Amino acid sequence: MSEIHATAAVSSQAQIGAGCKIGPGCVIGPDVVLEDGVELIAHVMVDGHTRLGAGVKVFPFATIGMAPQDLKYKNEPTRCEIGARTLIREHATIHRGSVGGDGVTRVGEDCLIMAVVHVAHDCRLADRVILANKVMLGGHVEIADTVFVGGGTAIHQFVRIGRQAVLGGMSGIEADVIPYGSAMGNRARLIGLNLIGLKRRGFSRPEIHALRAAFKLIFREPGIFNDRVEEADRRFAGDENVGEILHFIRNTSRRGLCKAGRGGDDMDDEAE
Repeated sequence: MSEIHATAAVSSQAQIGAGCKIGPGCVIGPDVVLEDGVELIAHVMVDGHTRLGAGVKVFPFATIGMAPQDLKYKNEPTRCEIGARTLIREHATIHRGSVGGDGVTRVGEDCLIMAVVHVAHDCRLADRVILANKVMLGGHVEIADTVFVGGGTAIHQFVRIGRQAVLGGMSGIEADVIPYGSAMGNRARLIGLNLIGLKRRGFSRPEIHALRAAFKLIFREPGIFNDRVEEADRRFAGDENVGEILHFIRNTSRRGLCKAGRGGDDMDDEAE
């Protein structure tokens, strides 16, 4: 049995899984699917062709699956999907996709979307992503696994953020950030690697030293950038972590690549 408060407005066409809790003042549209164990605490609005995975918890005044802020959108049946066990805090807004993208906005499993975050149309967030308070994602942003984005940071539309990157608070991210990278500033620059994250997730000392060496070769050494990328490919052949960075660089989006700024060498010293 699900618990639905008497003041909640739930469409008879919505699909409500077992054990869901829908609190006072919530509004659920006809094309919404809530999988088992979803909890909407109070005054949450879920609309459009939207699916909330099992165990998702949404806090008051969040809106999920509303129409995108896109003047080209003409109420086409685009979608929004939220992965299992993700937490969505107060006043967050997650819009459904647009016909200008692939028609779906996706948030992965075990994510934390903090208060007043905005996830725009056609964004794709992988698993275990954390967006701190007031993060703003433009349309079509892609964020890979286990990325942390600091509070108040704005990410330009179409930007890609690589796996296990960390973005400092109050930053303006205009270009793609490599896997394992650490970027911050207005406008943001790479300042090194996410060393704390690498250590926490069990990367070995040799793995971290290889990533440090590759980072310095690609982003710090003199010479032509593309030549340094090819040199890294030769020097670190067979290293999967470095290979992931090189693959990301070679498939940079239309926004280009976030380049290194000051601070990278100081951060790298923490790995010693």
